[in-house]
Amino acid sequence: MASSKRLKSILVIVITLILSYYSYNQREDQNQVPASASMAVEHTNDAVIDAFKSRRSDVQVEGAGRVVKILPDDTKGSRHQRFIVSVADNHTVLIAHNIDLAPRIAGLRKGDRVVFNGEYEYNERGGVIHWTVRHYKNQEACHEKAAHRDSDL
Repeated sequence: MASSKRLKSILVIVITLILSYYSYNQREDQNQVPASASMAVEHTNDAVIDAFKSRRSDVQVEGAGRVVKILPDDTKGSRHQRFIVSVADNHTVLIAHNIDLAPRIAGLRKGDRVVFNGEYEYNERGGVIHWTVRHYKNQEACHEKAAHRDSDL
């Protein structure tokens, strides 16, 4: 009789734990943003365009665009993965992503949509965005977001 009562108590505890576990996981799932939702996020490239028009450099920018050309890696000094991104009609920028400090953006192809966060440097061709790596030695030019394909979010 005592063992039957003890078995029922253990069963109640196990069922309670299982229900608690599923309830907790369901709340966690509701708080997560689905991967497809990242595609719906709109990124403005106003800071890039404004910096170009005013010929400013050392400007923190965040934006997105389509890859229009993949360039060979820059292997002199720190290695950089390089690609050109269209950020507006008739405006492109070069993204120089340091692959000595951060992983290469794997499988990047022409036509991919990329999201970037980095430091804009003016040039007559449209500008360069660099310092796209995460947490580089706590310098001011560091960013929480690196350059990445939008589908990787």
